[in-house]
Amino acid sequence: MKINEFEFGKTNEGQTVMGTTISNSEIEFTVIDRGATLTSFKFKDRDNNLEECILGFDSIKEYEEHKAYYGATIGRVGNRIAKAQFTLDGTTYNLAVNNGTNCLHGGNVGFDKVIWNYSVFNNEDEAGVTFTYLSRDMEENFPGNLEVEVTYTLNKNSQFIINYKAVTDKKTPVNLTNHAYWNLSAFKESIHNHNMLIEADSYLTLDKDQIPTGELKSVENTPFNFKKLTKIGDNITKTGGYDHNFNLSLEKKDKPVNRMYIEHPKSGRAMEILTTEPGVQIYTGFEEHNFFCAETQMYPDAINNPKFESIVLNPGEVYRQKTIHNFSIKS
Repeated sequence: MKINEFEFGKTNEGQTVMGTTISNSEIEFTVIDRGATLTSFKFKDRDNNLEECILGFDSIKEYEEHKAYYGATIGRVGNRIAKAQFTLDGTTYNLAVNNGTNCLHGGNVGFDKVIWNYSVFNNEDEAGVTFTYLSRDMEENFPGNLEVEVTYTLNKNSQFIINYKAVTDKKTPVNLTNHAYWNLSAFKESIHNHNMLIEADSYLTLDKDQIPTGELKSVENTPFNFKKLTKIGDNITKTGGYDHNFNLSLEKKDKPVNRMYIEHPKSGRAMEILTTEPGVQIYTGFEEHNFFCAETQMYPDAINNPKFESIVLNPGEVYRQKTIHNFSIKS
């Protein structure tokens, strides 16, 4: 496998942002150290065309100007925290209000906006980049010094793997994810003609502020039923778009066995996602539906909802998450 490290640009504050491209004969991806961000992901269609399948930019200026989370690592807590606050051991922590009345994706300066340390590795089995970041105690008003590690790996079987690891010195909520915007047609058309399968019997119902009510509602006879391979366009027009968490399991798994699958028949591209996480947030936007996000994660607002598995990380514990992407070409 090939590795190319390069200077991606400089931030408004003059910080140098470094990029790394890793490739084999089938796949090429690029990550940068700002936000431990996936900026590019290319893989071949049935005609052997290597094309871009995620949204990204060519300059750091564009990432700084746009508010969306293009390909970034999200934390300390991904998704929404209701009313931008939570209570832990009797102490209430007030967070940045940046999404209606809620805190979204870690606050005003989440993990997506900071510069991470990084190192690369390359051997006969795999190549990748490991990013590390120390989130200081009370950064964005979250307690505890949190040491975070994110590793992007491409292996000899052309699997793309994201591993997360974190440790803390105080109790703190942790829910990490990646926010890549995918389109397997290489953005030649909307995602309406993609077929999707999600091995989820239920999804989380939401209140008016996009916060889970705690109810796990059956997907049967709803536009959220993707238990069989279903054309996205057949369901999405009934909802206007998705920003919902599908319940792959009731609890986190030790191994990445929770599954979803998506394909674009015209190009032949197909992607299977396997994860340790109990939920996957499917986000499509609400207008042209030019992309989908598949954000593997714990349940949103779990810090405030005792019905959900806890996202509190204690000192001495290790947070881990593993998500595998398998790629194939359909004839």
